[in-house]
Amino acid sequence: MAGVPVAQVRKGTVVKIDGNAFKVLDHHLNTPGNKGGIVTFKLKNVETGANVTKRYNSNANIETLWAAKKSCQYLYAEGDSWVFMDNETYEQFNLGKELVGDIMKFIPFNSDVQVLYVEERPVDIDLTASVVLEVVEAEPAIRGDTATNVTKKVVCETGLELKAPQHINVGDKIQVDTRSGGFLGRVKE
Repeated sequence: MAGVPVAQVRKGTVVKIDGNAFKVLDHHLNTPGNKGGIVTFKLKNVETGANVTKRYNSNANIETLWAAKKSCQYLYAEGDSWVFMDNETYEQFNLGKELVGDIMKFIPFNSDVQVLYVEERPVDIDLTASVVLEVVEAEPAIRGDTATNVTKKVVCETGLELKAPQHINVGDKIQVDTRSGGFLGRVKE
């Protein structure tokens, strides 16, 4: 099988396995003692959104697919999918719940995102490490509660719920880690 050595495949690469396209979510090279290395991939099927794990010998090859990122704007939700617009061609397209359902809680309306295209077809969204969201609901702070690391539940404009420090109020803009969904800090304007 022609292709690229599995040890050279990196996170974000799109590979073809058994006729299906997969985005590499994570990879790990393990070299036990006197044996050859083993590369373990965490993959996401770009058709179904299913996550799988595959293992290969480090000297094996894997086929990669052409993939590109385009700047697109998130317009609105429509049933079980979300509508985006390509910022260059103004073409509109939908991405379904099975592909991007987990990450839409980090994307506010009318924001620009990087959409991953595989063979000229949109299949996934590449998020930045953190995003700025506005708080629309916040529990009241408990007066006199000054113990360290006291948090309260807040709800952001996208519906994302997370724990934030007591001083965060409705209308504040906060920075959120897209990998863990955790609070990073208040954004000063």
